[in-house]
Amino acid sequence: MELYYSFSVLIVLASVFAYLNHRILKLPSAIGIMVIAIVVSVTLVASGDNFLPRTTTHLTNLINNFDFTEVLMGAMLNFLLFAGGIHINIKDLREQFGPVLIFSTVGVIISTFAVGFGTYYLLPVVGISMPFIYCLLFGALISPTDPVAVLSILKQANVSKSLETKVAGESLFNDGMAVVVFAVVLQLAIGNEVALTVESIGLLLLKEAGGGLLLGVFLGYSASRAMRVVDDYIISVLITLSVVMGGYLIAHQFHISAPLAMVAAGLFMGNFSESFKMKSETQDYLIKFWELIDEIMNAVLFLFIGFELLLIKDLNDYLVAGGICIMIVLLARWVAIFVPTKFMSLRYRFSPQTVKVLVWGGIRGGVSIALALSIPQNEYNKIIISITYCVVVFSIVVQGLTIGKVANPKKIATEEKTLKEII
Repeated sequence: MELYYSFSVLIVLASVFAYLNHRILKLPSAIGIMVIAIVVSVTLVASGDNFLPRTTTHLTNLINNFDFTEVLMGAMLNFLLFAGGIHINIKDLREQFGPVLIFSTVGVIISTFAVGFGTYYLLPVVGISMPFIYCLLFGALISPTDPVAVLSILKQANVSKSLETKVAGESLFNDGMAVVVFAVVLQLAIGNEVALTVESIGLLLLKEAGGGLLLGVFLGYSASRAMRVVDDYIISVLITLSVVMGGYLIAHQFHISAPLAMVAAGLFMGNFSESFKMKSETQDYLIKFWELIDEIMNAVLFLFIGFELLLIKDLNDYLVAGGICIMIVLLARWVAIFVPTKFMSLRYRFSPQTVKVLVWGGIRGGVSIALALSIPQNEYNKIIISITYCVVVFSIVVQGLTIGKVANPKKIATEEKTLKEII
């Protein structure tokens, strides 16, 4: 009953905030909900016990009772990634496979170390010092772009299909590498002995990422075959739900990447329907069902992110550090994009405008906050949570609202045409 009560409150708040955003702010839905939640949180925190003290206490307890890491990484993310994977065209992804693979692997590692070194040398300027291993840990959790935030915001930005595929594909696939890097660095940070050989890390990556992808393909193929035989919209919806929920249980049991399994399953099922004639009614219901799930989950997730502010004590003490980290993360993102594009220049051509969009479109979100909250309590986890929150809020609000202006379709098209003529 307690869980039902908590979700009921969140759904009611999400719907009220979505309505207010639609009538007043007129921002993209997810961003608008988060902004209103932040404003409410700041108001409640600033007023202390002078303004609606019982409401503040109840809301704080409500958010505190949720294990954000478990709720996001263990439940919501699976639905959102599956819904995102369904809408990705496999042909477009195949054309951009090289950049997506490099950005989601090499790019994550470059960014992790760039952020680690940057925070280690610059945070002491404002009187905050962390061991290098914890700076590297922050780099690992903040480097992967958030697929939920990216996919949600890309819907509002008018970018070319190839560029959209690069940004969306990278965000969908970089979780596997990010989880492995974060897990290894976290074990080192808390004092556990970890074998840092190429073989051990390679096996861990193969198990996490490779196992997740194989599971996703198996689930997607099996479910698609079953849907092909039945071709009934009610049963088809139930089958897709079982893929997401049952797939997570299997991935959790075998300690492989559930997010990558959901991406692979969504990609397979979203493109498998082209090989057989699905009833238009079945296809229509499936598309609308997963669009609805996507919107509801996004609304609740961004509401969560906004209200997480209630749980971060003394955030004011780290605002300057957060501002420095925003600049470090943006610079690290530029390095992580610029360096690989130079190495890929023999086969792929990247215009300056495309690089700019790839850098600015590297939006961080709930995944980074969830990873930060999973760090065991010590003298540094409060710092990491605070600066992570600053980077995420800036990323979603500022980068999210301006990515449409940065992504100038005419300029990108002109530059890409010029590059083709040079080739």
